[in-house]
Amino acid sequence: MCGISGFLTSGTNPRGLNAIKAMTNALVARGPDGAGYWSDPEGRLFLGHRRLSIIDLSSAGHQPMESASGRFVMTFNGEIYNHAAIRSQLEDVGAAPKWRGHSDTETFLAAIEHWGLDVALKRVTGMFAIALWDIARRTLYLARDRFGEKPLYYGWVGHGGQAAFAFGSELKALRAYPGFANPVSLEALALYLRFMYVPAPYSIYEGVYKLEPGCVLSISGDGPPSLAQPLRPPATHGGATLSRWWSLDALVESGAQHQFESEADAIGALEQSLRDAVKLQSVADVPLGAFLSGGVDSSTIVALMQQQAARPVKTFTVSFEEAGFDEAPHARAVARHLGSDHSELYVTAAEALSVIPNLPVIYDEPFADSSQIPTLLVCHAARQHVTVALSGDAGDELFGGYNRYLWGPRLWSRLSRLPYSGRQALGGALAAVPESVLELLSRPVNAVLPGSRGIGHLGEKAHKLASRLRGAHNFDDFYRNLVSEWQDPSEILSAGCGRIEGPLSLLDDPLPTRGAEPRELQMMYRDSLTYLPDDILCKVDRAAMATSLETRVPFLDQRVAEVAWRLPLHMKIRDGQGKWALRQVLHKYVPRELIERPKAGFSIPVGQWLRGPLRGWAENLLDETRLVHEGYFKPAQIREAWRQHLSGRRDLTPKLWSILMFQAWLRGIS
Repeated sequence: MCGISGFLTSGTNPRGLNAIKAMTNALVARGPDGAGYWSDPEGRLFLGHRRLSIIDLSSAGHQPMESASGRFVMTFNGEIYNHAAIRSQLEDVGAAPKWRGHSDTETFLAAIEHWGLDVALKRVTGMFAIALWDIARRTLYLARDRFGEKPLYYGWVGHGGQAAFAFGSELKALRAYPGFANPVSLEALALYLRFMYVPAPYSIYEGVYKLEPGCVLSISGDGPPSLAQPLRPPATHGGATLSRWWSLDALVESGAQHQFESEADAIGALEQSLRDAVKLQSVADVPLGAFLSGGVDSSTIVALMQQQAARPVKTFTVSFEEAGFDEAPHARAVARHLGSDHSELYVTAAEALSVIPNLPVIYDEPFADSSQIPTLLVCHAARQHVTVALSGDAGDELFGGYNRYLWGPRLWSRLSRLPYSGRQALGGALAAVPESVLELLSRPVNAVLPGSRGIGHLGEKAHKLASRLRGAHNFDDFYRNLVSEWQDPSEILSAGCGRIEGPLSLLDDPLPTRGAEPRELQMMYRDSLTYLPDDILCKVDRAAMATSLETRVPFLDQRVAEVAWRLPLHMKIRDGQGKWALRQVLHKYVPRELIERPKAGFSIPVGQWLRGPLRGWAENLLDETRLVHEGYFKPAQIREAWRQHLSGRRDLTPKLWSILMFQAWLRGIS
């Protein structure tokens, strides 16, 4: 795991070496073990790399790395899990160079030389973002892994003759380029307020974009083109071409054509694919462990790790002292059953609050999933013992784990019978009932529901549902509202910003031609396309890299994903419960009673803290004079939301957190 950076200019840049060093050193947390730089003889292309040594700790793994023939130069962030198998394939056909070491970077380069970039990308199993310079064709290639585990930004920065087409693992690398002055994108800000993250292909800055997962962007070295808007694949603009080398649509459509008929076959294939993925991802030349919350996903990963390990797997969990936020007993019980070497980190409010000032630096652009805080803390705890940690992320999107998959389609099938005005009235009535009352009403219901079928935080969820009913003319609207916080950002954006509707996001892309007909599968598909890479994977990547920890996600091995999309809906969701097939695998290793309980998520008591120890910090960021001066928000609307939250009449934590994280980020870069 590492950090990469680079830039390409139209003419010679005499200060290019200083610039690439500044960009690369901005990523030191991603790679504390060393730095490397490379430039072409003309002084127009510069590549940088920060290294976190995981495979081949010797200097033979140093980057940027030239291929054996000297044709290609690559700076690479990630891991190729099947690189040993790729080496064997190259050796079998006589295409292997004289190996200098055993790094996956060297293997990847040799594969590119032999098969070409497109074929090599399809053959590798791993997570990565790369910048590859083809000296013979004078072409720069930027590529990203299938699901977007590793980030990659690109765009124009700087002024005049020293302006450059720059790229890097994080925005802080681009900001380090001399003369960076890209303004905040108001379109991206509107999208951020909706989704609590800036969705690909946008970034928070004008002229800077995220490379979408599964894509390759080629840039002619004869003169990189200007890009006023992000390209969407397939597209060509000037000397730039953007294409998909891997498609989630194709995976979904193929899965629909080859669905499992036998439950036994499905469970067997799922277990084998997961076992293989965990085995591959457990290879490292440094200490390795896993996150363990005691839920279905992380428990499955740890169970398969431990089953294949020669010694107890190191596992880690974090919990908070506030009532209702302590997951440690569940994780402890699973760890005891599996025999892992388990560590618990109990976090006080003061310890959790101490990391909040660092969030804008760590996340690099506004990001408002408050589970970023426990994620950062558990990464920090794990890094004291290991350098690599496996996680259970992506299980929800692949196997139907989110509560909204269970009740969303069923609820809409009933609500859609009402006229639009009736749904609006129902939402208003639901919002009028205090959350505390709804919470009390839920307790006797949850008490009689078995295990994980109960619903936690019912009051909060009911109020969210009320707001989501507004403006929902069809199921697509309803789903978009479910995953949006501020449905209409113009309600709070300053009049000086204009009425920002926000551009189209990937949520507006068409569904696959087949395989996503049930509404539950539509939601899983769209979450995998957007929420998974831009929220979940972003959250984990930034938190882990801030502590120089590599995280790996076995569920995102493409073979596991292929099996997941071959499962018919009734093997994902059954009897009001998600992850049916995955639970059948887990129950072979962990007793059912240790796992089955209401799904709560990785939550923390941010709402309580905003009324208590975080109140002063929030007041400063939401100061009316400050809001007026900065000019992004309508102060009256923001202050009213703050007053309502402080009074306890409403819990507006997510909405306020989105504003606070933007304000904190803005202060951090100014």
